[in-house]
Amino acid sequence: MEPTRISLTAPEISSLWTQFMFETMSICFIRYALEHLEDPDIIKIYKKSLELSESHVQKVKEFFEGEGYPIPKGFTEEDVNIHAPRLFQDPFYLYYMYIMTLQGLTGYSLSLSTSIRADLRQYYINCNTETMSLFEKNIEGLLTKGLFSRPPVLPAPENIDFVKHQSFLTGWFGERRPLTGIEIGDITFNMNKMHMHVALKVGFSQVAASKKVRQYINRGMEISTKHITAFERIFREEMLNSPVSWQSHVTSSTTSPFSEKWLMYQVQLSSQIAIAFYGTALSVTSRADIAEKYMVMTTELVRYAEDGANLMIENGWMEEPPKANDRRTLTKGKKEGIENNKQEK
Repeated sequence: MEPTRISLTAPEISSLWTQFMFETMSICFIRYALEHLEDPDIIKIYKKSLELSESHVQKVKEFFEGEGYPIPKGFTEEDVNIHAPRLFQDPFYLYYMYIMTLQGLTGYSLSLSTSIRADLRQYYINCNTETMSLFEKNIEGLLTKGLFSRPPVLPAPENIDFVKHQSFLTGWFGERRPLTGIEIGDITFNMNKMHMHVALKVGFSQVAASKKVRQYINRGMEISTKHITAFERIFREEMLNSPVSWQSHVTSSTTSPFSEKWLMYQVQLSSQIAIAFYGTALSVTSRADIAEKYMVMTTELVRYAEDGANLMIENGWMEEPPKANDRRTLTKGKKEGIENNKQEK
């Protein structure tokens, strides 16, 4: 007797759909980058990344086909012109891949935590293992080439201590306590991501064909720059070092390698992931003034992302994610049918 086939749950289908969009977007970027990269070490990393992304896309297709679920469109050759002039220098490509592997690790871990079926759990375990190896190569490359900004270091205390005053939680009035290591780590991480956002948006604003898309990207660049400035101000007060900017690695090209749909999806994805990481940082931040900054920044990004979603919908660029059946509409249709039958009788 054959075992009963277990259908994928809503979170499992959604994770696969999200990964398909992410991987097909990444393939476009990687294929374009490989046309311009000169550093053999970075080329090797990008070739490995392309191999992983293509294998992931194929595996996701197999999962969808097994469920009789339509395969998303995602991003295709129509969304990239690999022969467009170089938009970024080699160091930025390495840094971009470093940030994207970090985001991939976070996404795969979340997908694993919401997966029930054994084959899907094993798939995400494999994805995590492969991406950890790629992450190791990325960070080693950045360190070897002197491109990695190390976070601030903490002096070793003479002994352990316990919080004695509620002033540990304040930050608006009076003398602020020094930042904790957790707060330093989150601010450094979020600054690193925002520096990538700014560099991407500088390049995208140069090549975007649509005036509305260009204005939207420029607005996002202003928001990201403002957030970096706020983080840097906190570190200056603590006399801590801040990560470096990557804007200087954007070329002067004005020819777009990517479709407007692709540009908007990359910007939207960056905003949504930033919102998630701000939320994580907020949950472990004890100083009230920093917590308030995260709340203000998150609200600003939520509004920005909403406007971006509306722009994508307006242009038919937003592919609809998996969703439940609209029972209200189905029920309404059935009731209307019953009423019509009564009237005919």
